[in-house]
Amino acid sequence: MLLASYASDPASTRGRRFQEPQEFQTSTRTAFQRDRDRVVHSSAFRRLVYKTQVFLNHEGDLFRTRMTHSLEVAQLSRSMARALRLNEDLVEAIALAHDLGHTPFGHAGQDALNTCMCVFGGFEHNLQSLRVVDHLELRYPQFDGLNLSFEAREGILKHCAPSSAMQIEQEELAHGADPQRGGIAHRFLARNKPSQPSLEAQLCNLADEMAYNAHDIDDGVRSGLLTLQQLEEVPMFEHFRLQTLAQYPHLNAPQQQRRLLYESIRRMLSSQVHAVIDTTREALHRLDTQYPNLDATQVRKQPVQVQFGEAMARGSRQLKQFLMRNLYRHPQVVETTAQAKKIVADLFAAYLHDPAQMPSEFAASRLASVGAPDLHPQQRVVADYIAGMTDRMASREHERLTGLRLLA
Repeated sequence: MLLASYASDPASTRGRRFQEPQEFQTSTRTAFQRDRDRVVHSSAFRRLVYKTQVFLNHEGDLFRTRMTHSLEVAQLSRSMARALRLNEDLVEAIALAHDLGHTPFGHAGQDALNTCMCVFGGFEHNLQSLRVVDHLELRYPQFDGLNLSFEAREGILKHCAPSSAMQIEQEELAHGADPQRGGIAHRFLARNKPSQPSLEAQLCNLADEMAYNAHDIDDGVRSGLLTLQQLEEVPMFEHFRLQTLAQYPHLNAPQQQRRLLYESIRRMLSSQVHAVIDTTREALHRLDTQYPNLDATQVRKQPVQVQFGEAMARGSRQLKQFLMRNLYRHPQVVETTAQAKKIVADLFAAYLHDPAQMPSEFAASRLASVGAPDLHPQQRVVADYIAGMTDRMASREHERLTGLRLLA
């Protein structure tokens, strides 16, 4: 497919942190294709299959995991990228890597680990995903991490506090980043001339939101914590439910409710995809008339171009608010997440008190590759170890160390 002038061109990549041996520079794959393949073959990616979203691993086999979520984000991203003539390989690499740093037990695990690390630099899954691909994957003899391209790493780093951005930029400069252009966190520090990530990164950010809104509805109804009747109060979902029933009235029968749910979600996702494509295409067309030689560098200097459009953005916000009230804060979810948080907190305390409880090769190898100067390397290594666990590994380790089984 012919890329648009403003798409990320792998031939113009800003490169990798480490120069690679000649045999790595194969002609059969572009830089972004190699990024994607490295993510797929990483240990952290395989572990996503046992890391959960809202419902924990022991609660059922059909609920989404971080793996299935990442695949859904990749599918949505590629579909939209193709229509917009953006780089499909780059969006796939970003989509598959964006959750590599997530803890066990979803956001409950992240919140608990952040609390444990609050006086040691904190914990945030976007930063942890970057740590995974920059430091923690140990697969190559020449360097730590996966040595992904600048563009892939930039897309992984969706959010970043100024203090963290400063630390990342110091490390980027040490690895040869151009002082004039900065590294992957430069946009979080450039107040006078703020810049945006690539269009591919912007696209993945929206696809992430679309995917988790849609599958959390599905998982919420499957779990019994949400009902189709409750969802009627969400204007966007109700619109597509009524649209589905108008075409397929037989789906209103009790035994057809699952099909009704699936078709309503499918239509909602499809409408969002088309809204993003249409809105973004119009925005880029306006830019293209203003900048006749519009390219990827010029687009970065503009406001965010990949958007839903006002009406669809409002509908998405209303859906997120509904899910927060009725699913994420549901008493049953809160009770389970409280147990998950205790597991993470207990593990952190136990490993910090007795590091020998962690595999010796883990602590020994990672202390030497914590990354940019860290004032609390031992605490960071413990956080790295816990963040890399799956739900069931964390539960088993907690039972081994405490004798308690909190999640049956």
